Amino acid sequence: MVHRTPEDGKRQELNDEAPWDSFDPLAYVDHNYRRLRDDDAQIIRVVRDYFTDHFSRRNPAGPISGIDVGSGANLYPAFTLLPWCEDITLYERSEANVVWLESQVPSYGANWDEFWDLLSRSEPYARVADPRAALRKVTRVKQGNLFDLPHAGWGIGTMFFVAESMTTSFKEFQGAVERFTGALVPGAPYAAAFMQGSVGYAVGEEFFPACSVDVDQVRETLAPFTDGEVRITPIGMPPGGGLRPGYEGMIVACGRRNSE
Repeated sequence: MVHRTPEDGKRQELNDEAPWDSFDPLAYVDHNYRRLRDDDAQIIRVVRDYFTDHFSRRNPAGPISGIDVGSGANLYPAFTLLPWCEDITLYERSEANVVWLESQVPSYGANWDEFWDLLSRSEPYARVADPRAALRKVTRVKQGNLFDLPHAGWGIGTMFFVAESMTTSFKEFQGAVERFTGALVPGAPYAAAFMQGSVGYAVGEEFFPACSVDVDQVRETLAPFTDGEVRITPIGMPPGGGLRPGYEGMIVACGRRNSE
């Protein structure tokens, strides 16, 4: 097997060509989420505050179904949905990540406690007395391809480090964003996070493709599917250096799905 590096990744590589079932969730969590990094903490605060502000202004008409698209080996996007949802779908393509998610939903690892603790400093997250029990009660894991997402099925959604981290094709990146927003009902709030300027990344023994995007490209891609302004928050490199080589920072985008 030939293991590529970012410098080798000049050839266009589409989502279907990447070795998703060989994704190593244990290596990914150990490298990315063994502890709460400053950049993830910033993302959590932005998304927490956006969802809280949204629902302080708009009372939902009924129970809300939530979705986290491309969950991978990351639980904190689902945590941001917990206070609002009657049910949450963790939608993931990789068989290895599906197995990992199914092992974590019943009782997730202790490393995730500080991620939840940050959320719980604010209402209504603070009212979730037992986040492990809450996640176990409302969450299901579903294996599937992002490009097969059903239309207009969920009332709130997250998609973190997915659309730009699965392909080198900007057109496919745009299609992934359209699929994600299209899975939400009109008026549904969303939060999406992106690696800025990414040239690809290694997980364990495999290398995965990425599409280099910037703030303007993220905003312009989301704008046609968003009611009003897309709220963009750039996240710079944290003190002590970045998560890995080959990217320039992170981008958080929040908004509401528009009417069609």
